Amino acid sequence: MTGLSLSLVRGALTSPFKRAGRPGATLPPAREVIPPGRIAPGPLAAYSRICGFAESGPLPLTYPHVLGFPLAMRLMTGRGFPLPVLGLVHTWIEITAHRALQPTDALELTVYADGLTPHQRGTEVTMVTEARLAGALVWESRSGYLSRHATGAEAAPPPSHASSPELPAVAEWRLPADLGRRYGAASGDRNPIHLHPVTARLFGFPRHIAHGMWTVARCLTEAEGGSGTGRIRSVRADFKAPVLLPSTVTYAADGTAFQVRGGSRVHLAGSVVREG
Repeated sequence: MTGLSLSLVRGALTSPFKRAGRPGATLPPAREVIPPGRIAPGPLAAYSRICGFAESGPLPLTYPHVLGFPLAMRLMTGRGFPLPVLGLVHTWIEITAHRALQPTDALELTVYADGLTPHQRGTEVTMVTEARLAGALVWESRSGYLSRHATGAEAAPPPSHASSPELPAVAEWRLPADLGRRYGAASGDRNPIHLHPVTARLFGFPRHIAHGMWTVARCLTEAEGGSGTGRIRSVRADFKAPVLLPSTVTYAADGTAFQVRGGSRVHLAGSVVREG
């Protein structure tokens, strides 16, 4: 059994004993580290195929996040982590590459939790992933994960964001029912809300939903025209509504801004920064 599978089992066993929103909850100070090492070409190729990246050229901007995900799972399933990992929902992500990365780069990865925030639908934790080469920070991401639970009057709403204007439609995506299982196999993220309608309903969803990180990665491949040139240096994406599977959605973009819409509903809104 892999380390990630063990973390998932541990999360399933410990989640029922964790009460999200517990007053005075704190995050463990631990950091998880993967020492410098070569990236396995097989899993990278499988990830690139499911997301639409070219299978040669620079490392996809989102891939260090995937490499660091087992570390995040290890932290979030630990005894001292205050939120139940089962049912956590990815709410936003910011990624910045400080230089173009190659599949041959031996990256050192560090992951840690960086704050708990009251949310109108529960409690949100910020997880940080950092990649280094020869000790220099070359890539970093910050992500929000929401544990949904009843909140009292003391739970402040999240920061307000202006409504996103509707962007011009660029492409239509038909998302199959097995997308979550296929992406989970390629990325290692096998959260039950993505795998099957029955397991998703246990966490309040009418059907299973697409991974937020698949959606972001797919937007980046559209923004780069499928070229895999690595010209995008940073991305910010906010997950506004889950994408139920199966479904048909629209990718829309204008300049640096992009969206994923289902009819008039915006599922995701974000922006990119390209190298100058």
